[in-house]
Amino acid sequence: MKQDKLLKLLREVKSGVVSIEDARTALEGVSLSEEQYTSAVEHGVFSKPKVGTVVRATISPSAESGIMVLFFVWGIFWTTYWAFTLTYGLLNEWDQQQLAFHLGMVLMTLIMMGIIYLRFVLPDLVVVKHRRNKFIPSKDTNSWKRYES
Repeated sequence: MKQDKLLKLLREVKSGVVSIEDARTALEGVSLSEEQYTSAVEHGVFSKPKVGTVVRATISPSAESGIMVLFFVWGIFWTTYWAFTLTYGLLNEWDQQQLAFHLGMVLMTLIMMGIIYLRFVLPDLVVVKHRRNKFIPSKDTNSWKRYES
């Protein structure tokens, strides 16, 4: 989060480093109009964005990091391992409990890879689209055509 002077001052007051009186004297010359206050409160919180607006909630971490590549290589390796052992077990008539375990491990590895992909790889972009009211025009009976077979 961006560290501005006011937030730093509030944190220092909370921790007890700066007294409340010192904080009041530091903020004595600061003025904020009602319009600025209202726009600051309603900025992106209460006002509806325009249709087609791209909203970025947070900056997502880069998906190009080495740990992400390592995790996906790890995931692909274990997914193929468990899938091949499941196939081997099917061909050699293993017990259903053993086969279910191998299938569960395949699905668990894919789910973990999906969660990591959604959390760290996909960008946090939201395109705002509003649903329009449906308009059903009345059918003009004069435009109907009579089909005879």
